[in-house]
Amino acid sequence: MQISIIQAPLFWENPEVNRNYFAAKIQNIPEETLLVVLPEMFTSGFTMNPHEVAEAMDGPTIAWMKETAQARNMAIMGSMVVREKENYYNRLLFVFPTGEVEYYDKRHLFSLAGEHKVYTKGNEKKIINYLGWRICPFVCYDLRFPVFSRFNDDYDLLIYVANWPQARIQAWDTLLKARAIENMTYVIGVNRIGDDENDNNYPGHSQIIDYLGNYMVEPSEKEMVFSVRLDKELMLANRNKFGFLGDRDGFTLTE
Repeated sequence: MQISIIQAPLFWENPEVNRNYFAAKIQNIPEETLLVVLPEMFTSGFTMNPHEVAEAMDGPTIAWMKETAQARNMAIMGSMVVREKENYYNRLLFVFPTGEVEYYDKRHLFSLAGEHKVYTKGNEKKIINYLGWRICPFVCYDLRFPVFSRFNDDYDLLIYVANWPQARIQAWDTLLKARAIENMTYVIGVNRIGDDENDNNYPGHSQIIDYLGNYMVEPSEKEMVFSVRLDKELMLANRNKFGFLGDRDGFTLTE
């Protein structure tokens, strides 16, 4: 499966401008791409003002994602601020080429920035089935918590979308590799670049790593679209060859 990831600056709390930016980028993505991955809060940047940018599930951004996915015959995923009743969610959306939508609500809210004070956390690990691939989506801070992303014979690909700042980028690089190696799975990390209104700088370092911890897309700080073809059968053959996953410990996840 060919996947394209977009490493991009984000326009602060301006969904329309961000949609137009990504629409132009997606327009030039190769036709053979079957999945496009955008950063965390791709319509707004990592804002603690959800009331300024939140949309409902029938709002303009999801309508745009559906229209684009159907027109290009590819899936599109990225997180945005979603409002449901009185709650706000940092919601990672997966829009199929058919227009069907599945989503994952960020579980680990970033308390250092006060995210837990304004957003409602999710509790459910999500597995999305797409073209024979079992995709497990996560958002930014989730990366620091390996138990929740642990492989339990349930996925073929981990995807993390993020607004991960320069000050802690070494952790991003290190933990993405760790998740790939310990779970013997492909890992994709999509981070933004540029500055936000809170004086945070984001260096990108979006990357794609194989099941042995090798870079398929190396970290960089440029505004770019990266496209890579993943080979599920080769990954499964290597899992079987080495057998590391058969030696893992069992556990029960609790709150």
